[in-house]
Amino acid sequence: MTDPYLSEVSQSQYTPSDPQSEDPLNPSAQSPNSQEDLDLEFLYTRDIEFRQETLYFIVVDRFCDGDPRNNEGPNPELYDPTHEDWGKYWGGDLQGIINKLDYLKNLGVTAIWLTPLFEQIEDLFVESAAIHGYWIQDFKRINPRFIRPEDNPSLNQTQEEKNTLFDQLIAEIHKRNMKLILDVVCNHSNPDISGKKGILYDDGVKIADFNNDQDHWYHHYGEVQDWEDEWQIQNCELAGLATFNENNTAYRSYIKAAIKQWIDRGVDALRVDTVKHMPIWFWQEFNAEIQTHKPDIFVFGEWIYSHPLDDRSVEFANNSGMTILDFGLCTAIREALGLGLEDGFYRIKDVFDQDYRYSGATELITFIDNHDMYRFQSLNDDPEVLHLAIALLMTSRGIPCIYYGTEQYLYNNTQVDLDNPFGNNDPYNRPLMKRWDTNTKLYWTIRLLSGVRRLNPAVSMGGQWEKYITPDVYCYVRRYRDSILFVAMNRGESVTVESIDTELPDGEHTDIMSLEKYRVESSILSDLTLEKNQVIILSHVAERVTGKTIVRVQLNGVNTQPGERIIVTGDCPELGNWDIAKAYPLEYINSNTWFAEIPFNESAGKLINYKYALWREGQSPLRENIVSRRWVVASEGTVKWRDHWTSGRES
Repeated sequence: MTDPYLSEVSQSQYTPSDPQSEDPLNPSAQSPNSQEDLDLEFLYTRDIEFRQETLYFIVVDRFCDGDPRNNEGPNPELYDPTHEDWGKYWGGDLQGIINKLDYLKNLGVTAIWLTPLFEQIEDLFVESAAIHGYWIQDFKRINPRFIRPEDNPSLNQTQEEKNTLFDQLIAEIHKRNMKLILDVVCNHSNPDISGKKGILYDDGVKIADFNNDQDHWYHHYGEVQDWEDEWQIQNCELAGLATFNENNTAYRSYIKAAIKQWIDRGVDALRVDTVKHMPIWFWQEFNAEIQTHKPDIFVFGEWIYSHPLDDRSVEFANNSGMTILDFGLCTAIREALGLGLEDGFYRIKDVFDQDYRYSGATELITFIDNHDMYRFQSLNDDPEVLHLAIALLMTSRGIPCIYYGTEQYLYNNTQVDLDNPFGNNDPYNRPLMKRWDTNTKLYWTIRLLSGVRRLNPAVSMGGQWEKYITPDVYCYVRRYRDSILFVAMNRGESVTVESIDTELPDGEHTDIMSLEKYRVESSILSDLTLEKNQVIILSHVAERVTGKTIVRVQLNGVNTQPGERIIVTGDCPELGNWDIAKAYPLEYINSNTWFAEIPFNESAGKLINYKYALWREGQSPLRENIVSRRWVVASEGTVKWRDHWTSGRES
């Protein structure tokens, strides 16, 4: 007998509302569904570069109350004006974020990640309202507690005119050259509230009900009992939340249409919740369609406690079409610095040593805490240790994300049990933002290092080489082409390192943190003294790659030996017109990844052919065993090639 919850469900009983797709007079607003609708050059050539960004993660309700008129919302009992009931709303909204955009811009933030903005259930579940945003009942409407009363779509249709507070927020963010990251949830809707569960709406029209699920929108297997059972993790309920049946094509059409609606309003990136709880095929389909709709959108997912030694989370990062939050590095930083474990920086080294397992380690989202764990200062309240952790985060590979209020030393230790340091004192790790001091030491540290990330390409795109390590001292170099960043830090007592290779050019270099001068001779820094909790950062920026179009090439899966290098050759001047001696060299990032920025001028806007080769001094090059790869190079802008080596043949 066929299990109805695992079978494909016809869409004949439900068609998601999408006003734009129904407008025959506005083809530019339609989702591309045929070749003539597509801008082929845009689809196959454009991409978004996120590695130079500094992310800032905000729990919207706890950030800033900009419009008191929306505080009570549809159910006034869920709002606590005294800010004493941690399970209720406290008033943060989109106007509050708009009011603080200049504060964030000055901090060095370039991309703002907001907890889900969608309409939530309006009741208490386990003595808590949905202040976090993850109990959604309508993916096409915004929580009325976050917008102006006049923007409520049940009162008018201002959404269609794109003149709501949400649209104003995006406009103000973009005016400051910042980006908006929308938090989305595809795994589940809402829990059992007063006998109602999984009530789902499409722009105000009820379309699904867990307790009357004739069209099989949900799985009905109960809660996860065995967290080692992959089938249960992907099909059973997480904490009683109504879990969508991803085999239902009507559901898939609805969730993708809803997210496209917000992308069309100007969203720049997506953070996707609970990705481990759905099969990878769903995410491959989801990302293919979302990225066809908007090719230059960046997507990252939350695989809770992912780790480079966890095969399933690595497979997801490499094959799902999105990158992930780097819980492995987060845990190592918390152990080495937050808890001060004996082996110290070796914990962090162990994570970086596994970077080769990822196809895109430089695009992992890195962090030291978030809304699902104790804040870093709950583990260690010494602000100087926090400074050390942030400096490591901002100068290591990956895209750093700061949890709101960190720059103000915001934390609350209610219900923190350090006998279980990997616990979660939710909701106390989501305190109210009360200070906006632009002169704290950490505020200026983040501002400074965010600038370094944008100025020095070695930080955002380069490889990372360990130069000296003990449990207490960690020194490393970031390198891309001729740009170098040297970092040295010490969590222990004062120590002097006799000699260390910085790879910096000879001469005097200024420490970004203290403005002290350090002399380098033959790339060596001698007698380097590091005081307790001191960080030294020396930056050398070389000439940047420029061109009408910059192609950022990444090749994975090639096995090289010391002295060997990867080149790319092709039928255009930029790639040597198939003359392998004039091919473009790639940079070594790790044993799985080679990378380069290639400037295209003469061939910008043209179709080209290319392939990779392994250059071996004194031997014939080893070319890929394929006809060639083909690509339409954009006429301008940034392009990404993400390729995997095809076993080569001697030339």
